[in-house]
Amino acid sequence: MSNASFPSLRLVVMAKAPLPGYAKTRLIPALGEQGAAFLAEKLLQQTLQEAVMAELGPVELHVAPDCEHPFWRTFALPDGVTLHNQSQGSLGQRLWEAANTHHVAGQGLFLLGTDCPALTASRLREAATALMSADAVMHPANDGGYTLLGLKRLHFRLFEDICWSTEVVARQTLERLQECDMSCRRLEILHDIDEPEDLQFLPRDWALSQEEN
Repeated sequence: MSNASFPSLRLVVMAKAPLPGYAKTRLIPALGEQGAAFLAEKLLQQTLQEAVMAELGPVELHVAPDCEHPFWRTFALPDGVTLHNQSQGSLGQRLWEAANTHHVAGQGLFLLGTDCPALTASRLREAATALMSADAVMHPANDGGYTLLGLKRLHFRLFEDICWSTEVVARQTLERLQECDMSCRRLEILHDIDEPEDLQFLPRDWALSQEEN
């Protein structure tokens, strides 16, 4: 069911298969390969659950390596979530393809990863409300990236010449939005779980996941 106040919104979730040695590799020193993969899968499940619970519109999971990988072939998708391949190329190219492939004119879009357990259904609904009065919304991340980018209009320039995986991603994206003459509502800074020091920002009832290895 779609939220009546914002009936046309796609939620595009970008994710890597949570495999040992492939996902959350920067957490391996703290958790081990198995522990990092366990946490990556928990974050993935949490993100999809919250996206569906927000009831804002269709939820698309865009995955790597591809939909035919054994993990994705056996992964239990929540009801209402569809599975799609990520394209090849840089993160910017992959984000653009995911955003643009099924885009319908006049439709709002949320782009999000699976790194931020604080991106709850209530925050997603608040971001949807904020998008009603702006061209874009952003939840910046504490590391200089962003945990959510919401858009009313798509421009390839928003994903071009960005220094991905650095502390300037949010700033450069805001600059691109300005170039494209798009207003942006900046929402609260949230924490991605990427580095061992980020583990303190996991929900309290997730503490045991830090011991999985």
